[in-house]
Amino acid sequence: QVQLVESGGGLVQAGGSLRLSCAASGRTFSSYAMGWFRQAPGKEREFVARISSGGAYTYYADSVKGRFTISRDNAKNTVYLQMNSLKPEDTAVYYCAARGIVGTAYDYWGQGTQVTVSS
Repeated sequence: QVQLVESGGGLVQAGGSLRLSCAASGRTFSSYAMGWFRQAPGKEREFVARISSGGAYTYYADSVKGRFTISRDNAKNTVYLQMNSLKPEDTAVYYCAARGIVGTAYDYWGQGTQVTVSS
C-alpha cells in the first residue's frame, strides 16, 4: 500500500513557476514508477509526465515538454514536478500517481493540489 500526498500548488501569474511535491508513504517507493496528471474544470484527466522507478527515464506530454521537469528523490520518498513558463491553460488540479508495473494502470493516487495560472 502506498499513500501519496501532493503539495506546492497555488496561484501564480502567467510566465511564473511552481514546484509540486508528492510525498509517498511506505518503504517500497523506489520500486514504483511515478506519474503526474492533471484535470481542468469540465475536462478529462490528462497525463502530464512520468518517471521510472530509478529516475533514469522520463516522458512528457507535448503540451508541457520543455517547460516542466519531473524528478524524484528516492531517499526522501518524494517525486517533484518543476513547472516553468506557466500558462493559463495549465490551470488544473494536479495529481501524482504510482504504479508497480510499467505499462499497467496506476495503482495509487494522491488527493490532488490546485494550480491556478492567471493571465
